Amino acid sequence: MSRVKELTNDVLFTDRETIAWEGIARYDYPYEVLSYIAELIMEMGENLSEDVFERRGEDIWIAKSASVAPSALIQGPAIIDEGAEIRHCAFIRGSAVVGKGTVVGNSTELKNVILFDGVQVPHYNYVGDSILGYKSHMGAGSITSNVKSDKTLVEIRFGDRKIKTGRKKMGAVLGSYVEIGCGSILNPGTVVGSHTNVYPLSSVRGYVPGQSIYKKQGEVVEKRG
Repeated sequence: MSRVKELTNDVLFTDRETIAWEGIARYDYPYEVLSYIAELIMEMGENLSEDVFERRGEDIWIAKSASVAPSALIQGPAIIDEGAEIRHCAFIRGSAVVGKGTVVGNSTELKNVILFDGVQVPHYNYVGDSILGYKSHMGAGSITSNVKSDKTLVEIRFGDRKIKTGRKKMGAVLGSYVEIGCGSILNPGTVVGSHTNVYPLSSVRGYVPGQSIYKKQGEVVEKRG
């Protein structure tokens, strides 16, 4: 398969603001990273500064400046970076990197994810087997669906092509500054380019170009100005 530059880590994540960038950069595509998130966390965790991070429980590193609600549940391996806010009843199921200044809100669930710095998943979100780029935001009730209904391997629709990921579970990849409207579903294998807005109540599938507005399937317009 020829290289699809629009789907590469270098293009999707031009703002490389994450503690995990060195690990991400080892791979061409974000879906390749998903198999190694737990491994990357363990590698990074053992080298984190004890002046900045506190190790809590088994394989959980939480920055001393992070805010974690008493009702939140965090399972390892996980890294919660500086200034992150983990709110009431958030559930982090493990293999999660939560970036600097990120907000993980009420009843939001994370599993096998990398959230770049400044990401917001603040209200009733599910994010699984996904990577969310710098300062991307998911509106209330928007979720990533990470398993196809027929349980076959996830493919990414890119124009007329189908890019094989080799994975049974893959949610979504959001580039930098992506805005996902409330109540939207990002179907397995969704990739949204940077600086793109998705209308509320959307069902998104496949590749959405950067610098665009997703109104509905088949109606994606380029941003102006």
